[in-house]
Amino acid sequence: IHRINEMLGIKITKVVTCVAPTLCTMDIVVGHCDILGNAVTYDDINHVLKDAICGKIDSEHELITAMPIHFKIDDQDALLDPKGIKGNVLETKVVISVVPKEPLYRIFEVLKLSGLETVDVAYTSTGDYFAIKNKKIDQVVGAIINIGETSTNVSIFNKGIQIKNAILPIGSRNVDKDISYIFKINLEDARKVKENFSVAFSSYADCNDLYDVLNLSKEKIEISQPGVSKVVEARIREILNLAKNEIKTLTNREIRYIIITGGLSEISGFQYLIEDEFGVFAKVCNLSTVGVRHNKYSSVLGMVKYFDDKLSLRGKSYQMVSDEDIQSLVSVQQKVINSDHIIGKLFGHFFDN
Repeated sequence: IHRINEMLGIKITKVVTCVAPTLCTMDIVVGHCDILGNAVTYDDINHVLKDAICGKIDSEHELITAMPIHFKIDDQDALLDPKGIKGNVLETKVVISVVPKEPLYRIFEVLKLSGLETVDVAYTSTGDYFAIKNKKIDQVVGAIINIGETSTNVSIFNKGIQIKNAILPIGSRNVDKDISYIFKINLEDARKVKENFSVAFSSYADCNDLYDVLNLSKEKIEISQPGVSKVVEARIREILNLAKNEIKTLTNREIRYIIITGGLSEISGFQYLIEDEFGVFAKVCNLSTVGVRHNKYSSVLGMVKYFDDKLSLRGKSYQMVSDEDIQSLVSVQQKVINSDHIIGKLFGHFFDN
């Protein structure tokens, strides 16, 4: 947090917290309310959502998401955005998701002790979906697999609504441990070998490519790309097969897309591997936002988009920084622009044009 504050030139005091959907439960609830004016307003939408949620959550759980499936105005059904439509009664069907309070509040307490106030919370899986959502996948059933460091999250989405979720206790750290064990090197070096040298699909590894590293006995050894890639591929295939079986367990609906994300999916040749396991309809997540073009950022990037969408539906806005902080940010950017550093020249080009 201290490093981030120094980089930005402002002090961060509030956060939106991104949490794994561990032990989450989902349910469908309905709500209705009278339309106050001649046509549906933001206030009416807020009222009907509150009516749907009210009394549906017990004292041991906390609401995380409330995703409207559709709205209905009198006899007009299946409306996605009812604002401005005339009628008498507004109804909605909503998918709500809750988690136990105790583990969630422990996270909040750690953040509070770090000087951060949690203003809202969302699932990593919700962020992953909003990072890749488009009109095409909003109309079908699909799965998102996020391979994290110590666990893998498998989520099923139906027309943009998360309906099922499972967490597998295996992740990219297991790949590091495999490399460390096989080649007798420390975990940090194993991670570097994985990220910077290995290939996810070992058939494309270069037999002549070698990596120099010190083993645990402080002796210099050479690791071949085919050798380490076979180790990496074997573990990734295990993770993908576990995820594939979990998808079959979670739903019997036809899966129209599978998106793989998480830092591990950035390894060279990953697309070839998932096509070999799932078929051509499976894709690696491809983030195009400047500054976060790495799949380890998919959850937090998508979470920003999710909250923007959530607030837009309710007619609300939220400013992340104050006017005073904006002036501080401009001052920091100006220092960067005036420097001779390559980043400064880059920002200078953007601001000059």
